[in-house]
Amino acid sequence: MRIDLHCHSTASDGTDTPAELVKNAAAAGLDVVALTDHDTTRGYAEAIAALPEGLTLVPGAELSCRYDGISMHLLAYLFDPEEPALLAERELVRDDRVPRAQGMVAKLNALGVPVTWERVERIAAGGSVGRPHVATALVELGVVPTVGDAFTEEWLADGGRAFVEKHETDPFEAIRLVKGAGGVCVFAHPAAAKRGRTVPESGIAEMAAAGLDGIEVDHMDHDADARARLRGLAGELGLLVTGSSDYHGSRKTVSLGAYTTDPEVYGEITRRATGAFPVPGTGGA
Repeated sequence: MRIDLHCHSTASDGTDTPAELVKNAAAAGLDVVALTDHDTTRGYAEAIAALPEGLTLVPGAELSCRYDGISMHLLAYLFDPEEPALLAERELVRDDRVPRAQGMVAKLNALGVPVTWERVERIAAGGSVGRPHVATALVELGVVPTVGDAFTEEWLADGGRAFVEKHETDPFEAIRLVKGAGGVCVFAHPAAAKRGRTVPESGIAEMAAAGLDGIEVDHMDHDADARARLRGLAGELGLLVTGSSDYHGSRKTVSLGAYTTDPEVYGEITRRATGAFPVPGTGGA
């Protein structure tokens, strides 16, 4: 089985629609794909309706969190999307994304960059707006050559000249909420240092004690040393080890299925979840 547990669609900052994502996942030879858009489950219905036979969809979300001033992401799988407490927190985070993006546009304007909110809004196309949409606008204007080049201290990285904070959930509260909704929690790309400061191993240990289920180890932003260190840490803490592409369509260079999760780990994730179930494809629309 080939299992990719971290993918984005146009419901947040990917460039594939949810329907295109599942069709492309099947074409890439995947058996299981997770839809983990940022702080939203809006893409579920479209993805399920288009799900090809032979492909299983894992409904999920990537939650925006902050640990001791450090921005981090928590992958939540197979939770009840209508559970009131987790739904309210996701909406709070998502609603703060618009004023945050508008604030980044204002900072860029003050730096002499002629980006407009209308341009960013058009790029987001109704999705959960985020920094990648602002970064895409900078690429369109020729300010930076790629989306990744916008995530520097000069522009949009944490603490950068045009960075604006948004509401982010305390990770211990996020773990509690996801568990309360019957879901499973995995710390996304915990050693992705090029994105900014990373949570120390002591913080990961605290989260493990609070119910964190796993850490994403095999990821494009982790080099070989980081993967070895994280595997060792996962073994010490009794955490599951996952791998995934963090696919964003054409917004990133990584391909669907570039990194995958062991079938036994996937099986354990499904066994632990009580809020929702993987959806097997029946042929799609």
